[in-house]
Amino acid sequence: MPVFESPELVELFRTYTASPDSLAAHFNAASAGDSADDPLIVASGTDIALYPGQGQAPIVEGIRTGTRGFKELAGLSHLGPAVASIMHMAELDPDGHWRADADLLIAACQVARQANSIELWRDQIAVPAYRGREEQIARLADYSCRVTERYLESALDDPEYLVPETLRSDYLEGPSGLPLPVPFNRVMIATFFLAGMDIAHRIISWFDSLDLPWERTMVMMAGRAGKPTGAVTRETHSIAGIIDVASRGRLLEKNLLIAPHVAVFPSSDGTNLAEIAGFELQYRELWSGLTAMAELGPKMFADYPEFRPRPHGGVAIEPGLKSVSEMPKITAADDWFALTTRMRVVLEDPRQLLSSAVTDYASQQLISYDNDPTAVTVPGLDGEPYPALD
Repeated sequence: MPVFESPELVELFRTYTASPDSLAAHFNAASAGDSADDPLIVASGTDIALYPGQGQAPIVEGIRTGTRGFKELAGLSHLGPAVASIMHMAELDPDGHWRADADLLIAACQVARQANSIELWRDQIAVPAYRGREEQIARLADYSCRVTERYLESALDDPEYLVPETLRSDYLEGPSGLPLPVPFNRVMIATFFLAGMDIAHRIISWFDSLDLPWERTMVMMAGRAGKPTGAVTRETHSIAGIIDVASRGRLLEKNLLIAPHVAVFPSSDGTNLAEIAGFELQYRELWSGLTAMAELGPKMFADYPEFRPRPHGGVAIEPGLKSVSEMPKITAADDWFALTTRMRVVLEDPRQLLSSAVTDYASQQLISYDNDPTAVTVPGLDGEPYPALD
């Protein structure tokens, strides 16, 4: 039986909010007109578009999957969760697909090792933010694959070896009876930090060159970023954090919005700027309508408590703490308890992206050192005893 709707009352609903010519549509358009000349930044999962205002064409900067070195480092970063996934599959089904997957990962590591070299990182991948660290990165890559191969080969020889205790002692953390000069937890921290440092370095440099009036700049994170449940809050969206840091604290908190369900402009290919420009009006109306709606609060409810977002930034933690509800604060580049706790957080909190574990810390360190990557300490890489390449 169809649901009955009163045409007259439904029309009342449409009058305010559910038609292109509704009161809400007019409200959004009027609000957008009031800020039409202000800069608008829209970040997708792969690009940042700046709509300067005053009818100027957008300017686009790539940030993630289309950039050099990101996938290569992600392949190393994800070895830890990959090995743990194989262990978990073996627990669920000892006679299942885990052996074939272990063989596949071993083979991929061997191929990656053969391709890895100092020259690969220095002359071909050639990320400016990694300049001067190419040999250490190549050592890390070789070591990452070798220690992964060793652990999985031992597990294939003796499935009873493939348990959480040996995963932690002989691979992730130590101490181990096997040679483990660098626990794999530090490898993951280093690779996530390097990826975040590169992204942050480029974004900070780009924004510095634009010299934006941050106090009146509008910012929106558009669409999906990473996994379907990821980056849906300001605290879990690494690019939002980098943009905030790049403003040196001048970006108003209320001016940054997360819009995971909004249509996303196409990734820039160098020829589609007009298509990206076509999204500007809807972004301005959406941002302006949402922020103007918030301005109705004090007008309508002046005698009631106002909304204020929870302060963010994390708190310092020490061993012995049983749980955290947010990313803990990193107090130094060798704060391994906080750094490793963050690795657990990004696995257990479905809003987090794995690569976001240390991006905020990397961007904050860059700001502290005038955006100079060579002056920043990369935890898990700098000073670690990775074996020399054969």
